[in-house]
Amino acid sequence: MGNPSGAVADVNQPTNYLMEKPQYALSYHRDQGKPNWVSWYLAPKWVGSAPRQNDFRADNTLPAGWYQVSTSSYSGSGFDRGHNCPSADRTSSVPDNSATFLMTNMIPQSPTNNQQTWAALENYGRTLIDAGNEVYIIMGSYGKGGNGVIRANGQPDRPVYAETIDQGRIQVPKRIWKVLVVLPQGTNDISRVNASTRIIAIDTPNDNGMTTNWGQYRTTVDAIEAATGLDLLSALPTSVQQVVEAQVDNGPTN
Repeated sequence: MGNPSGAVADVNQPTNYLMEKPQYALSYHRDQGKPNWVSWYLAPKWVGSAPRQNDFRADNTLPAGWYQVSTSSYSGSGFDRGHNCPSADRTSSVPDNSATFLMTNMIPQSPTNNQQTWAALENYGRTLIDAGNEVYIIMGSYGKGGNGVIRANGQPDRPVYAETIDQGRIQVPKRIWKVLVVLPQGTNDISRVNASTRIIAIDTPNDNGMTTNWGQYRTTVDAIEAATGLDLLSALPTSVQQVVEAQVDNGPTN
């Protein structure tokens, strides 16, 4: 559905570096140690029986000399290694699932946001596929500073606020957003998007004071664009963008 930041695979663009993988595409911000956005396509062909690989690891396809966020970079921070493209959206093969565990696909995400609110939204996205749809998804984050929690065995939870982790190498976002374009399974997808197409736009705080009810965080694509400076759904005709990006979804949430 487009390249919302005009990212390019050019080492001279370290804050908007395009990485295209078979499973998803992303714009990487070297100085923040996380993606600006990640974009992927969800359809029945991507869903299978491959188990969760859990093989979090550095992405060695980053340009030479760039810092590679590692699996331990989040340790003790109070934030989850939050997937952008979810593991469960890529279960057609072991390599596809494994690709979602590259650290370039992660953001520091509050445990409640990741494990409850976001998990519920991700699960709902997959039910749309079961219902005969295909979904174009883009997720990103912006701002600085989030509220996590440190959980130690036998100790009370300890809330923690952080603007960076990993000795300043990774920026903790303040807000996390996602846009889903829902279409009945078919062909010529871009030409089929119109005023009646369901588009779900979500913008949440990165903190633990949240519920599983992701629907309360619905907003417009226009609002996310205003907050981030991105041009989402840029592959659509301008006339279509103007209509669909101004709408707040009011569809079901489960």
